[in-house]
Amino acid sequence: MRIAVAAMGKDVAGHFGHCENFILFDATDEKIIAFETVPNPGHKPGFLPNFLADKGVNVIISGGMGGGAVDIFNERGVEVVVGASGDAREAAEAYLTGELISTGSVCHEHEHADECGEH
Repeated sequence: MRIAVAAMGKDVAGHFGHCENFILFDATDEKIIAFETVPNPGHKPGFLPNFLADKGVNVIISGGMGGGAVDIFNERGVEVVVGASGDAREAAEAYLTGELISTGSVCHEHEHADECGEH
């Protein structure tokens, strides 16, 4: 299983598209066995979900995410977990043990800062 966390350094980013980097965790039997950090190649509508799906990501974890990105991830069979915060590795580990549950917090318009808290 491959889990991507949208991050600002080593912490979960408040908004998926505006993160600094993605930390990709490879996991087996609820344990992280490897990870790599990939810089955000740029926030272009529709690009990032496909970029991550093409890297074999099964799950994306973020603080918040726009509805368009959620739709593309769903079309590509990638599980979306939003509402996360704190250390990226801890968030991935919490997902693996079933302790991290998505809040379903979706940013509907980028102008509405109060919807995802990161604009």
